[in-house]
Amino acid sequence: MRVALKSVNGVESVDVSLNKGLATVTLKDGNTVTMKQLQAAITRNGYSTKQSAVTAIGQLSLKDNRWLLRVSGTTEEFILSPDGTAKPPDSSLVGKVVIVVGTMPQLTTGKGQTELHFQSVTEKK
Repeated sequence: MRVALKSVNGVESVDVSLNKGLATVTLKDGNTVTMKQLQAAITRNGYSTKQSAVTAIGQLSLKDNRWLLRVSGTTEEFILSPDGTAKPPDSSLVGKVVIVVGTMPQLTTGKGQTELHFQSVTEKK
């Protein structure tokens, strides 16, 4: 799996623990890697994706009362929902580039927009 993930353009490093069933993927600055590309690299090798810890940078928007993150450098867009006690983002962040820290549920191939459950949303300085 390490080789497959490392072959995705924009991946800087991959650390795999088969005992823990865990892969830690670090991306290069300015990458254009999508979650779908990472999922494809994982499933091509007979593994499945699980819930993932994510730190993403992108532009925040509010559409139909839903917070959305368009990931920088890609066309991927995720619905943001608070994880646990997290508060919704401040409306002053709409249109700004933000850093979102959270978790992404197990990805399902062919499913529509994916949610990203956030712990924090902060403006990128």
